[in-house]
Parts: sequence; C-alpha cells; structure tokens
Amino acid sequence: MVYHLRMVCIAFAGGGTGGHIYPGLAVAERVREGLEVRGLAHRIFWIGSGRGMDRAVVEGAGLEFCGIPAGRLRRYFTLKTAPDALRVAAGFFAARRALRRLRPALLFSKGGFASVPPCAAAASLGIPVLAHESDFSPGLATRLNLRFARGTGGRVFLAYADTARLLPGLPAGMASVSGNPVRSAFRSADPARGRAFLGLGADERVLLVLGGSQGAREVNGLAGACLGDLRRRYTVVHQHGPGQAPAGPACAPGGGLGGYVPLPYIGEEMPHVLAAAELVLGRAGAGALWECAALGKPMALVPLSGPGTRGDQVENARHFEREGAAEVLIAPGARELAGAVAALADDAGRREAMARAAARIGSLDGAAIIGDSIIEMLCCRREGP
Repeated sequence: MVYHLRMVCIAFAGGGTGGHIYPGLAVAERVREGLEVRGLAHRIFWIGSGRGMDRAVVEGAGLEFCGIPAGRLRRYFTLKTAPDALRVAAGFFAARRALRRLRPALLFSKGGFASVPPCAAAASLGIPVLAHESDFSPGLATRLNLRFARGTGGRVFLAYADTARLLPGLPAGMASVSGNPVRSAFRSADPARGRAFLGLGADERVLLVLGGSQGAREVNGLAGACLGDLRRRYTVVHQHGPGQAPAGPACAPGGGLGGYVPLPYIGEEMPHVLAAAELVLGRAGAGALWECAALGKPMALVPLSGPGTRGDQVENARHFEREGAAEVLIAPGARELAGAVAALADDAGRREAMARAAARIGSLDGAAIIGDSIIEMLCCRREGP
C-alpha cells in the first residue's frame, strides 16, 4: 500500500567547512523544490557546529539552524583530544534534544566532524540516517556515520564507484553512486554575467585561481611567485581568502601583461565567474572539483599533500587526472607550475579534451539523485511483508 505524508520534517547535518555545507544545501534545495511540487508542507532544519561559518551559510540559504557543540575527531592524541571529546559528547545530547523535539522522518548527513553527534543521536532515537561521502576515500566521520545508517535501515551515497571497495562490510544495495551534489546555480551559470562582475571584456582569457574561501597558503604563494608568467597569457582572477592577497610588482597593472583581479571571496557570483574561466588552478577539495566538472572546466590541481593530511585531495585529484579532466602537480615549484599552465594555455586541443572529460564527470547530478531518493523515501513508503 502506498500512502503520502501531509507534513514532512527533514533534518540535515554536517559542517565545519564549506565543502560539507554547500553540497548539503544543494540537496536541501532539491528536496524543498520536490516537496513543493507535490504540495506537501515541510520543515527542513540543519544541525551543525555552533561555531564558525555554519550558521551564517545555512540561514543565508533560508533553512532553520540548530547549533550544537562540535569537536574534531582525531586518530591521534593531542592536548585538544580531551576537550574535543567532551564537545562531541555535548553535541550528541544537544542534537538528541533537538531531534526528540522535532521528530524528523529522516536525517541526511553531508559529513564533517559536526555530523557525527547528530547521526549518533538520530540512531539512538530510531531515526533513519542517510550519509554522503564526497571524497574518493572515506573519512573517519563517514565510517562512523555508516554504522548509524546501517543500524537504522538508512543508505550511503558515494561520489565515486570505487569508494565502495574501501568500505568493507557494506551491505549489498545500501550504497548508491551519486557523484557530489552541486548547487543548481552552477549548472545554469552565465559566463557573460561573470565577466561583467569582474569588469572584463568578452575576448579576455581568464585563469581562475582558487585559493579557497579561507585561503590556501601554498596555492596563494605559488600564484604570487609566478604571477608575472601567468599574466603573459591570461587575466588572472584570484580568490585568495581574507587578508592573504599577494603583493609585488607582478600584481601591478601594465607592462604588456594581462590583468590581475584579486578577490578575498567571490561568494554568490562564483558560478558565473567559474563559467567565464578558460582554465582553473586550485586545490582538489571535493566540492570545488565537482563545481568545475559541472561546468566542464579543465583544471590544473595542486592538492593538499604531505604528513598533515590523510591524502584525500591527492586521491580526488588523481581520479580526475585518470579521467582526463585535470593535470595534477604535487608540491610543485613556481617554475613548474608556470610551465604547466603555459603548456595548457598553448594547447587548445588538450584543454577541449579535458573540458569534455570534466563535463562527463559533472553530468552525474548528485543533488538530483540524492534529493529524489529522499523524496521517494518520504512520500512513497511501501508496506511489505
């Protein structure tokens, strides 16, 4: 028998970084639109870290936000381990109170350290948990949340098919390959609007350097060191993060070089700026990679690497490289980076092939796949033996 719900309440969880918030908002947007089409009253709320950017971003997207204490999950001991463990425990009880009060039909986790307490709380109340993993290799938060999903009859969504083999014991039929959710604004972006925002002409070749919303010192330093070489072929649009703008002679206009547009943070115009770019230079965070892929952009990637990282960006970048969508440079020098960009700038055929490969990856619409799955679970439950 099929029955429909009159009022729908859904919880979202995750955060700590934009990469764990914006993709979740893309799913929430799809769910909200789908429920409105069906004429179903609904309430969507987000449980995330009470500190940092989470509240401002989520409330800016028009969703209710419930802030909880959140501590980082560590595989090693430091002086911060005990305080973080206490914050995780406090986050569990705060999330449980919110979930008991609002009683959502399910909880969708986009990952990050802020997602574990809400997922644990949902499992303790018998609320189905759905989880998504953005990276090629699953992080600790996803491995923990997978247990909660399995125990509540939930599901896990993966960006890459090969990730399933890195999750031993995953029940058959529990995982779906969805790609990474991307906000709809990226799929309908207008390059002319991006050029107008930047004050650029229609014929200017644009290299978009993404230091990240909070800045990435390695990328910013490399871009600053070889900016003069980059500007010989491109107008360089550089999102460098607050207070991290490069300085020096190469940043000045003139001298027969292309333009330089430094911006601390691009914000709502990012989809259109990205659409205007011929080539993108940046890290290999899951969200940025798939936003570029959604617009079919060739990429030169400098993934975060070394002993201070679990290597997820390198694995993400290598996947895009294997698919032909990116060139990967591990800890390059300024001369190496400038040479790689110049080679791509001078080879239109290769850039076009990379763009086609990126578009193939980006054609997997994660927001639609996950959002429609959530709507199906909410609106068309079937009773069976």
